[in-house]
Amino acid sequence: MKRQPSIDIVRGIVMIIMALDHVRDLMHVDSITQSPTDLTTTAPLLFFTRWITHLCAPIFVFLAGTSVYLSLQSKNNVSEKRSHLIKRGLFLIVLEFTIINLGLFFDIGFHTLLFEVIAAIGFGFVVLGLLLNIRSQTLGIIGLVIIFCHNLLPLIPFAENSVLKVILSPFFSPAAIPFSGRVFVMGYPPIPWLGIMLTGFAAGRFFEFDSEKRKRIFIKMGLSSLVLFVIIRFINIYGDPALWTSQKDSVFTFLSFINVTKYPPSLLFCLVTLGIMFLLLSIAEQFQSQIKKVTLVYGRVPLFYFVVHFYVIHILTLILLFAQGFSWSQFEFASGTFGRPKGLESGLPLWSIYLIWIFVVALLYKPSAWFGKYKAQKQHWWLRYI
Repeated sequence: MKRQPSIDIVRGIVMIIMALDHVRDLMHVDSITQSPTDLTTTAPLLFFTRWITHLCAPIFVFLAGTSVYLSLQSKNNVSEKRSHLIKRGLFLIVLEFTIINLGLFFDIGFHTLLFEVIAAIGFGFVVLGLLLNIRSQTLGIIGLVIIFCHNLLPLIPFAENSVLKVILSPFFSPAAIPFSGRVFVMGYPPIPWLGIMLTGFAAGRFFEFDSEKRKRIFIKMGLSSLVLFVIIRFINIYGDPALWTSQKDSVFTFLSFINVTKYPPSLLFCLVTLGIMFLLLSIAEQFQSQIKKVTLVYGRVPLFYFVVHFYVIHILTLILLFAQGFSWSQFEFASGTFGRPKGLESGLPLWSIYLIWIFVVALLYKPSAWFGKYKAQKQHWWLRYI
């Protein structure tokens, strides 16, 4: 089956948005000390700067599952696909703990080992590879059960120090596990993200329909997800561990209403982000040609862009610190602050973050376009893993 432009367009959009969050993480003046979604300290623009980037990870993971389905249909070789998926999944996990962790922290001692979205996708690929003989509809049902029900786990009355709780918790909830002077941080608990990937895999069959039928389905699914989000969120009992509350004004009350939990991705988080994704997929191929051209460049090389953009942003962060008068001896890498000195003000205001974000995305356009052409023209075995 030929490559689906709408998938690459939407993936390109979220890759562009993703860079905004990482520029903010590393360079915003308050990113080390404050959460942009903490309603007691944030401002609406800062909140939305973070909130819009909630779209990135779930869409990235969902479409990774969809791409596996389409690839399987084009090759129709389950055993070969299983082998490749497992190998690629393990490769992504290793990549996360080496090249990506290094690009994020610039800590050659690897004092923090962070399990994030690339490792979660790797875990999902390994599991999906083992399950390829199961019908896609069944995998989709399993994925939906995970999405809708994993928020029930905290209600299970495990004994406080039970072995089962200790083993299961990092698979469902964030955790920090110290070892040998280092710490392993489970930032993306893999089971909830696996649910999103399995659902994306099952949704791959919609791309076998003609474009008009597919568009109607995606509009219905997108609107249904968003309506369901509003209903469940308004009831305010289940779907997210953080209930919404009335705030000092209507704007902040609205922010509380949409302030859903990403770690792990709650049911409501999935409904609102994937609902928006379905609407984007329904209109992606109707975008202006220039928008499609630009987004396709990034969407066709997501892993390349993901890895390189971290190094670019981090190098710019170090240049900023030097420009603000800090010396190399003041940089702190082992503490997880990306080199920024603790206890000393550094970083930039929000308006500057947007300018640097645009600069980073523009800077990576030519390299991404080059790598996309290189990957399309060459048949090197290693390109199948990137």
